[in-house]
Amino acid sequence: MPRKRKQDQDGLYRRPDSPNWWASYTDASGQRVRCSTGATDRQEADALLAKWKLEAHREKQWGEQPSRTFDELMIGYLKASEADKRPSGFQRDKEIVRNLRQHFGGLELTALTPALVRRYVDQRRVQVTNGTVNRELCVLSSAINYARREWEWDIPNPVPGRKLRTPEGRIRWITREESKRLLDEASREPQAPHLVDFIRLAINTGCRKGELLGLEWKRIDLRAGLIHLEADHTKTLKRRSVPINADAREAILSRAQFRMRHCPASPWVFCHEDGSRVLDVKRSFTTARKRAGIEDFRVHDLRHTCAAWLVSAGVPLTAVRDLLGHTTVKMTERYAHLAPENVRAAVALLEGMASRSGHVEKLKVVSGGL
Repeated sequence: MPRKRKQDQDGLYRRPDSPNWWASYTDASGQRVRCSTGATDRQEADALLAKWKLEAHREKQWGEQPSRTFDELMIGYLKASEADKRPSGFQRDKEIVRNLRQHFGGLELTALTPALVRRYVDQRRVQVTNGTVNRELCVLSSAINYARREWEWDIPNPVPGRKLRTPEGRIRWITREESKRLLDEASREPQAPHLVDFIRLAINTGCRKGELLGLEWKRIDLRAGLIHLEADHTKTLKRRSVPINADAREAILSRAQFRMRHCPASPWVFCHEDGSRVLDVKRSFTTARKRAGIEDFRVHDLRHTCAAWLVSAGVPLTAVRDLLGHTTVKMTERYAHLAPENVRAAVALLEGMASRSGHVEKLKVVSGGL
């Protein structure tokens, strides 16, 4: 009779591609489970395996739901979500989980009560901003909801209703005169010949810094006048096409001339003379901004400037939303106050309505008495 592999027997075993002990056991449904314990220590791995086998026995015999810990939840959630998120978003979630683990590590999820979440919020709000606390709560809530939906874990979600009020998002934009000064100073940056074109393209397209610095020539269609951004190029993971106006076209052609002179084979719109991709513009941008005499203005505020100019010119919020790639118009509504004429025109429609209404009511009274 052939001998069973270690993976087909209840117990622990090693795998050449992992430093952790792996467990093999039969779950409550009779299925063979093989998974990493996440532990390099044999005693810790033994304890975990014993716990899992006991829970499987209790669930099979009495229908008792196994206990779940915060660490089990987060390890599983991060593994499941890694493929669906951009690397930057996944790294941010990992950092958030590290912060959450300092408060909830080792805790059984049945003990994760609203009072415990509120205590966590009270402790964190004195260390970080309300927005940071809310982002951490979002990850915790998303993980719990994922486990309830995908793994059918019978666990409570005490997060809803615990988020803090946050101030309205920052909106900083510059005038056209300020933008001219900024562009003039940017054109004098010898170590960053790409900076002036970056600023012009950012203001005229509303694209994010990462979308521009990661822009490839194959995604620019000058004939159609469009920049094509695929899902994996955008923060929202949704594709969109950005129209190219005359100023944006001029910036793109300037980049094309630079490429032809120095690095014809480079795939990047924003590249150095050796063809390598420009990774950031923060330092050169800050230098140009200071020389232009503009205070409290960041690279991302170029995007705000694009939106502010459009809304001030009377462009509908829905059109601005589509250009910027906002998932909902709620984000775009932050700029609504820049178009007071729209509201003034609406209020003007009310002029005289009260007096006309009163006149009509008087006519009804008079005619009714005849």
